[in-house]
Amino acid sequence: MTTSEEQEKREPRVGPEPQGEPHFEPYHHPAAAWGAAKSVTGFLVREGAYTDGPRAILKMNHENGGFDCPGCAWPDDTKGLHLDICENGIKHVTWEMTRKRVGREFFAAHSVSELSEWSDFALEDQGRLTEPMVYDPESDHYVPIGWKDAFELAGRALRELDSPHQASFYTSGRLGNEATFLYQLLARELGTNNLPDCSNMCHEASGRALQASLGTGKGTADLKDWETTDALFIMGVNAASNAPRMLTALAEAYHRGAQIVHVNPLVEAAATRTIVPHDFMDMALFKSTRTSTLNLQPRIGGDMALLRGMAKAILEQSRTDPKALDQEFIDRHTAGFEEYRELCEATPWEEIEQQSGLGRADILKAARVYRDADRSIVSWCLGVSQHEHGVDTVREIVNLLLLRGNLGREGAGPSPVRGHSNVQGNRTCGIDHRPTQEFLDRLAEVCCIDPPREHGLDTVGTIEAMHRGEVKVFFGMGGNFALAAPDTPYTYAALRNCDLTVQVSTKLNRSHLVHGRQALILPCLGRTEKDHQTHGIQSTSVEDSMSMVHLSVGMKRPASPHLLSEPAILSGIARAALPDSDTPWEWYIEDYDRIRDTMAQVLDGFEDFNRRVRLPLGFRIKQPARELVFRTPSGRAEFSAAPLPDVIPAPGTLALGTMRSHDQWNTTIYSDNDRYRGIKNLRTLVFMNADDMRERGISEFDPVDITSTAKDGSKRHLNGYLAIPYDMPRGCAAGYMPEMNVLLSIRDYSTQSDQPLMKHLKVTVEPATRNGSRQRASRSSNT
Repeated sequence: MTTSEEQEKREPRVGPEPQGEPHFEPYHHPAAAWGAAKSVTGFLVREGAYTDGPRAILKMNHENGGFDCPGCAWPDDTKGLHLDICENGIKHVTWEMTRKRVGREFFAAHSVSELSEWSDFALEDQGRLTEPMVYDPESDHYVPIGWKDAFELAGRALRELDSPHQASFYTSGRLGNEATFLYQLLARELGTNNLPDCSNMCHEASGRALQASLGTGKGTADLKDWETTDALFIMGVNAASNAPRMLTALAEAYHRGAQIVHVNPLVEAAATRTIVPHDFMDMALFKSTRTSTLNLQPRIGGDMALLRGMAKAILEQSRTDPKALDQEFIDRHTAGFEEYRELCEATPWEEIEQQSGLGRADILKAARVYRDADRSIVSWCLGVSQHEHGVDTVREIVNLLLLRGNLGREGAGPSPVRGHSNVQGNRTCGIDHRPTQEFLDRLAEVCCIDPPREHGLDTVGTIEAMHRGEVKVFFGMGGNFALAAPDTPYTYAALRNCDLTVQVSTKLNRSHLVHGRQALILPCLGRTEKDHQTHGIQSTSVEDSMSMVHLSVGMKRPASPHLLSEPAILSGIARAALPDSDTPWEWYIEDYDRIRDTMAQVLDGFEDFNRRVRLPLGFRIKQPARELVFRTPSGRAEFSAAPLPDVIPAPGTLALGTMRSHDQWNTTIYSDNDRYRGIKNLRTLVFMNADDMRERGISEFDPVDITSTAKDGSKRHLNGYLAIPYDMPRGCAAGYMPEMNVLLSIRDYSTQSDQPLMKHLKVTVEPATRNGSRQRASRSSNT
């Protein structure tokens, strides 16, 4: 195993150089508010976006002629809000619109070996990529290549494979629906279902659980339901950073008297109070609004036990209060209720308290909120899904909702919070390594191809196959795969074992430097930019986390005349890889309406696509489960009856969850600050319970050594990180990704969902050895 000392010699830090000494002061201010306004102003000034930034703000998330925020997947406001924006969205857009450029002169001046020593912040901070580049191994530089030659290089590599399964096609959540459809069509016409995506690392557990329970892989609640519900349960979500526009919904819910229960080992800023910046009067008066009525802090992985306890309390109450259950709903629309009732009754309260890390009184408080609400929504994010038992936990959420008929009516239902802006649309439009036979049948009929029927590789499977030499060509559409994936050294070695890696990107990042024997960088348009094709400026569509599909139209001149759109890049590669294809690749690119017409014939719920997507706010994809139509084996909503997992850390160990800082979006780091957690000038840290620190003889800002133990018994190390006391349960710890991805073995994935266990690492934390130091703590150990 590579030691962290060896890693540090080879690999740089992730974030920028700190602007001062590390500082920690607990945050007690409202979320958003003047802090967000100040941060945005500073960011616009730093990027020199004095004109483009404000102009983009007025165009972002508007239904007529606007572009969709390339950040999170929170739905657009339904009431016509003029400033449906957030701090992170503005940063993300301004980052894309930077005036800095990375062209041939830059690559001529810097070798790949040199750039590999740069921080990830410094790489992205160079600006927008301007022309296609190919790696030259003799000079160790990227050099220019024309688009035609780039397409031929990629196409030849695909044509010459012994099997189409030797290629894998990854996408992040930024890819629009039209490009997504072409991407999966290329892969399947080539002959493989190797279509890993970022959802494999984030919400795979949610999709599999909802499919098993309700016959749909998506939530059923929409934003109007959030506006009318009586109770919101927000689980494993850091909304102020990951979906900041949710703060508006939480504030409105509190004003109308709804109960808001936050469930998270850390009490995040969004779970306290907020001043929404577009509420100008509140901003002027410094008038904050509470965003919670109850905060519960279970141990990491203890959510399922909390949910089981709430269900047990409801069932116990139903013995004397028949209205505690919606028995008519249960009898008419569900299967497996009696088995679930018996399981709850047989689960002792002592076990529920131990596994949840919560006292019975707190669990009963949450159950009382749920019982007293006529309509409830349960919303969750990666704090629930990135666990070994993530599928069982999401199914337990559905169990709880079914007990009181919180499905198929206004103001109720399950509501997963997706991350990147179109990650849900990617899956809807065909990025799925386990496609249904019904989808493949329609694709075959409409597109006149013979798609493969066997399952393909997901993210973990792709990394392992590259490592073994079985996947020789890797395509990355957006994202920063090398940095986002688990087990960083293993992933790096896997990518370097490929014959060809192709990255379609807007900015330089680590994945361009960790490449195969041949490598292409193909620069694409950003979502803020105008997409000119033969039939005029084109629009693309995206699907938000609540199944609304709407158009996005760029507003800005492209960063370079040499950029192509993602659909155009895919068309060029497809024609080169499949020269005899009958698919009208070039014809599709002339007018994206033609792509949408084909999608309307293939995709369930996309009928009359071109007309409906141009309606105000677009359209919502039909959800059979919302109409109480369940595509499950029984034709009913299915209760599950999984035993509670043992999530209590072994003596001397901690359960560690990785997370983003506030000034970060996925692997893009804007600064070394984390405002909502009170951190400045530091990313190489570990948050710990104060009693756990004292027990180990650790004080605030002491350097510590972190050791993880994988499922196979192997160990990984990070040395010299700084310990920060934080309000969290005993036995728990937390730190930032991607730095801590090095602690996660490629074999540490859920047997239920195949997701990497990024929220539940088994670690020990001890005072640093004499080789650990404050200086080394300021540097990343990821490889």
